[in-house]
Amino acid sequence: MNRQNKPERHDSRFVKRSLDRGPVEFKTRIPEKRGRVEKIGKKDVVTVPRSMTIIGAAKSMTEYGFRRLPVADPGTKKLEGIITSMDIVRLLGGGDYYQLIKKSHSGNLYSAINEGIREIMNKEIYAIENDDSIENAITTIVSTGTGGVPIVDKRNRVVGIITERDIVNYISGVIAPSRVREHMSRELVTKKVDSRIIDVTKAMIEEGFRRIPLVSNGELVGIVTATDIVKYLGSGNIFEKLKTGDVEEALDIGIEEIMSRDLVTLNKDAVLSEAAKLMTENNIGSIPILEDGLVVGLITEHDLVKSIVEE
Repeated sequence: MNRQNKPERHDSRFVKRSLDRGPVEFKTRIPEKRGRVEKIGKKDVVTVPRSMTIIGAAKSMTEYGFRRLPVADPGTKKLEGIITSMDIVRLLGGGDYYQLIKKSHSGNLYSAINEGIREIMNKEIYAIENDDSIENAITTIVSTGTGGVPIVDKRNRVVGIITERDIVNYISGVIAPSRVREHMSRELVTKKVDSRIIDVTKAMIEEGFRRIPLVSNGELVGIVTATDIVKYLGSGNIFEKLKTGDVEEALDIGIEEIMSRDLVTLNKDAVLSEAAKLMTENNIGSIPILEDGLVVGLITEHDLVKSIVEE
């Protein structure tokens, strides 16, 4: 499982270019899989201004199905930061940004989510130049633990974005023929299906996971992701639960209301390429691994991306 112990921010005080770590060695060794990052990154990237409200960003993520949005100056298009689904989870569920609601807005969710995203966006990030190599893009994503990075031109203007999903889609046909058990994450945090949304958001923040499998009597019955939490806010469903406007009231709801039940699963002996194919076909970022009906691991996009890099 892709553990995200900290926000997607780094030690730099400015936007950094791809990591200078030398060439990446691919297990697949397919020459045509080398090239410029602009070949596989999304060019129809959605950027947002730092003045956009938090609820506006959640709505944009929900509408476009994105987990991260580059923040750019509206006039120059120069990159200023990035906001991710986990930033919003940290705002709602007791993370670093929770104090914005509790202290600055006395617990009032309505008021807090109309703050500008400048309050919770990451200003210190990595970016990839559009003529950089795919290998260096993969190195940056794996080394920094981010799910994706903006693509910029020489003037630091946003021209695209590359994500773990883009890379998985690109290499799915030539991924190493190893088994899922060799790459899956075994450090699992599960929650019972009768948990409340607030319990799950706190688990995501405390344990650093973007995805939490949900179980009943030990058996997997669903999964909830950071994206599901954002959709709960961005779709407006959260406001149907509010009476006083207090954020804890909005999250004191059964997780069953937002979890995904239509699951794609694998066993640990499946080949890695099958996991990549299923993720691509179903547009999902992870697959629970079952053994005798019990969840024993999770294979994620990040695990697949790491699998093609020799440490």
